[in-house]
Amino acid sequence: MSRSRSHSRHTPPRLAAASEILAVPFIDAEEAWFWYMQAQRARAEGGRFRGSGATTRPCDPDDLYRAVMGLARRRLIGPEHLKVLARFGYLEYPPDPRVRDQVGAHNLWCQALDRLTTVLKSKGIIDAGQDRGIIDA
Repeated sequence: MSRSRSHSRHTPPRLAAASEILAVPFIDAEEAWFWYMQAQRARAEGGRFRGSGATTRPCDPDDLYRAVMGLARRRLIGPEHLKVLARFGYLEYPPDPRVRDQVGAHNLWCQALDRLTTVLKSKGIIDAGQDRGIIDA
């Protein structure tokens, strides 16, 4: 006795390969730095970092750490820059130059992020086409 079965086999959906996923660069070094600090906080709390939802980034959080430490090794930023990046990165807001006690921190923050911007643009972590604040007249 032969039985004919109409049997359809369930095939799970194919997962996209890493090369098929479109990575979205950060707008600027500040956005990248806050993203890194959120990842560090999640690690410290024993959790997994999920980033900003469905957005895939062109790097791992450790790439930001290596970029900053590379700047420090080359003495392009110093220990005071690192302290400001860590402090305000942990707080998840930049220093406010209107607050008297944060003026110095604001200057160090801007210097560090300016140097970090150069590195991150060269690696494609920041969109090199982004020039915010420049208006063509």
